[in-house]
Amino acid sequence: MNPTICPATASDLAGILAILNHNILTSTAIYSYTPWTLEQLEQWFAAKQNDTMPVLVALADDKVLGYGTYGIFRPKEGYRFCVEHSIYIDDAAQGMGIGSAMLKALIARAKAQGLHTMVAGIDATNSHSIAFHRKFGFVEVGLMKEVGYKFNRWLDLQFMQLTLPPSP
Repeated sequence: MNPTICPATASDLAGILAILNHNILTSTAIYSYTPWTLEQLEQWFAAKQNDTMPVLVALADDKVLGYGTYGIFRPKEGYRFCVEHSIYIDDAAQGMGIGSAMLKALIARAKAQGLHTMVAGIDATNSHSIAFHRKFGFVEVGLMKEVGYKFNRWLDLQFMQLTLPPSP
């Protein structure tokens, strides 16, 4: 199986929703408690499109195996060149290189959009994600202690940053 990384369409939203809600219910990758509805995801997707922010999917045999996106880091104009990204892969598709392909595609899009910095906010216990981001040149820039709470415990948030080289 060789997945294709491409822009998401409305027909991909059910697959994205399944991955999103699985992560909400079973992991600390997302500090939300309540699964999303398809209507909420449709509104999110429309807002991403309106803001010209990418939503990419990894597809194989018309099945969504993962998705990735980014959005402006903070809603003030001085942050317009900095984005925070997210990548989520279906459990059954872990270890297939989808995360790497997705992050490469997001970095390329960020550079093409003239962005300067990408940020990752990662649960500090997620050593796999931290190591994954290091492989792409992200560096740890801050640890926020006990800013999240999920599954009856306090969670620390590790911030990592990649300064994008200008496109040639």
